[in-house]
Amino acid sequence: MLPYLLFAVGFVLLIKGADFLVDGSSSIARRFHISDLVIGLTVVAFGTSTPELFVNLIASIKGDTDIAIGNILGSNIANIFLILGVSSIIYPLSVTKGTVWKEIPLSLLAAVLLGILANDQFIDKSTSSNLTRTDGFVFLSFFIIFLYYSFSIAKSIEGMEEHVPETQYGSGKSVLFIISGLFGLSLGGKWIVDGAVYMARSLGMSQSLIGLTIVAVGTSLPELATSVVAASKRNADIAVGNIVGSNIFNVFFILGVSSIIRPLPFNNASNIDIGVTITATALLFIAMFTGRKKKLLEPWEGILFIVFYMFYVAYLIFRG
Repeated sequence: MLPYLLFAVGFVLLIKGADFLVDGSSSIARRFHISDLVIGLTVVAFGTSTPELFVNLIASIKGDTDIAIGNILGSNIANIFLILGVSSIIYPLSVTKGTVWKEIPLSLLAAVLLGILANDQFIDKSTSSNLTRTDGFVFLSFFIIFLYYSFSIAKSIEGMEEHVPETQYGSGKSVLFIISGLFGLSLGGKWIVDGAVYMARSLGMSQSLIGLTIVAVGTSLPELATSVVAASKRNADIAVGNIVGSNIFNVFFILGVSSIIRPLPFNNASNIDIGVTITATALLFIAMFTGRKKKLLEPWEGILFIVFYMFYVAYLIFRG
């Protein structure tokens, strides 16, 4: 019973830790007169993905690679089908030309590149499938390019400043927030990984299934909150950009860092999940050209995305 309790408490610590880290870091950044725009692109954007980062770092260190890879693939699928689906039902999401022709294709490239780098045995029969440290550096190289692009287009994104915490704390309190946030993320991440491994063993389920579903959705809660709030405030750029950016961040940065810490053996069954990730991203791109208006994710498309996600989860449960 205790592992299940710690698993649930771990998510609370993880999410609150991310909040504290963002609040403390944003406050210190303001003290150095860094603009809200830059804070939004760095501290807040990274903050929503720190749950996935810490879960993956701990899973990589412990050698639970199915959870590490499953968490990223599951989060990216949930981000598009579930979170954008819910957000577009709240308010139709109008997407900028840059997001349609640059960011979504880059997210698609990330998923395709993951599929290529993870399947070494199809290129060289003498090797096994894994994400090596070299693959990790390739991912990080693409991440640097993405970061440069993000700063170049930042000024055209409306409403970003609204998602930056307004309160400025004293230096001592800010540092305390950062330390508390990192502690919550570390402890919460450990409890989640330990709980996921325990659940997989006790329920006869694969670590991959736990990572793709419960862990993935739980670590995507910050993205859900950010996108839903942005959609309710009609800041479509933030709602969609947050999700697409998070998916790029998850593959290029988080899997990059994770595979550098320890090469990640790849289960060939996960190719189905990579295929679903590619399909979800491709459908998001296609949705920009369907319906009554171009570059708009409409409520009926959001409902369709949610239905797709329900079918995918049902398949995962059936697969076991």
